[in-house]
Amino acid sequence: MTSSMTNRQRINAILHYQDYDRLPIVHFGFWKETLAKWAQEGHLSQDLADNWWDGGPADVEISKLLGFDTNWYANLHPATGLSPTFDPHIVKEFPDGSKHVMNTDGVVVLQRPEAGSIPGEIEHTLVDRASWEEHYKWRYQFQPERVDNAHVLVNDKMVPVNQGGAEFLRDQTRDYHYGVFCGSLYGQIRNVIGVEGTCYLQMDDPELFDEIIDTVADLCYKCVEGVLATGAKFDFGHFWEDICFKNGPLISPKVFDAKVGPHYKRITDLLRKHDIDIVSLDCDGKIDALVPTWVNNGVNTMFPIEVGTWDASIAPWREQFGKEIRGVGGMNKTVFARDKAAIDQEVQRLKPLVELGGFIPCPDHRIAPDAKWDLVLYYTEKMRQTF
Repeated sequence: MTSSMTNRQRINAILHYQDYDRLPIVHFGFWKETLAKWAQEGHLSQDLADNWWDGGPADVEISKLLGFDTNWYANLHPATGLSPTFDPHIVKEFPDGSKHVMNTDGVVVLQRPEAGSIPGEIEHTLVDRASWEEHYKWRYQFQPERVDNAHVLVNDKMVPVNQGGAEFLRDQTRDYHYGVFCGSLYGQIRNVIGVEGTCYLQMDDPELFDEIIDTVADLCYKCVEGVLATGAKFDFGHFWEDICFKNGPLISPKVFDAKVGPHYKRITDLLRKHDIDIVSLDCDGKIDALVPTWVNNGVNTMFPIEVGTWDASIAPWREQFGKEIRGVGGMNKTVFARDKAAIDQEVQRLKPLVELGGFIPCPDHRIAPDAKWDLVLYYTEKMRQTF
């Protein structure tokens, strides 16, 4: 076992089932409301709270204050979505203060005063081939600017990948663990059409359904290809989806496997050609029915493994897929709102999962506004003592 490893070396060792000196303490960022509350309580500056984003300078500083080593969402993000996005604007206002707002995806949503949950969908711009051609297809085309404008944190400053960022990432002695964001192959489609809309589209116009999936996936592939062409070196690739809820997927697993699975394979094959063999995927909810598609197409690290009401865990997936599957997450973040005894119990629950290897505990989503600063500090210290 090697002593005095860097966090980057620790993470890579764990996910490759190699020896490491201690477990890195990893998080998945914060709700904005959480940081605002902590700033009001005097735990951090308002400037840090206002200027936080995943992998940015404020993120690094807040991580240090709380005792975390890194944020798993520290990724280089080429623009894999709509470009340009829709101009958000108020469509209608109501006496109770609620509003219908056109968001950046071209979806009219209901915003209520003081509501922190996902807004309800009222109306979608993308409903048929005509609206696809007029408003969306051209927004999903590749241009070099999608890669050129991607930034990486270098010495406390965000630097474009083509203006020093790639050179920094080529340095294999760097401490910071960094990934390349590979986009969303179905989640962003669900965002712009809606769950109900995607269900109808599969039957009403299957050719358009396929075309949308292929267009979005091709854009993601070209963005990853463009980033890797700069010579930048990454520790992992990362997808985002969020296409499950507490009872299972928001798409038929059979349809997902047939329509989307091959596009994952195309991108993960590209990553492996550039020596990136760890590929993680962020999907909330009960993901079990989709895990086979991801694993069979080169995605080998599940994240954030929401404990939820269904007790998600890497353990049954390890039994099914063996060491081919890894995990980051699976720590029940709700204990941050309770007490030290709850945290002690949660850390003990994680011990046999860590012993499986290939698993790094991480709060199973953004740290929520009910989290107590002192309990998060207690958690990070407890993790260091235990692991």
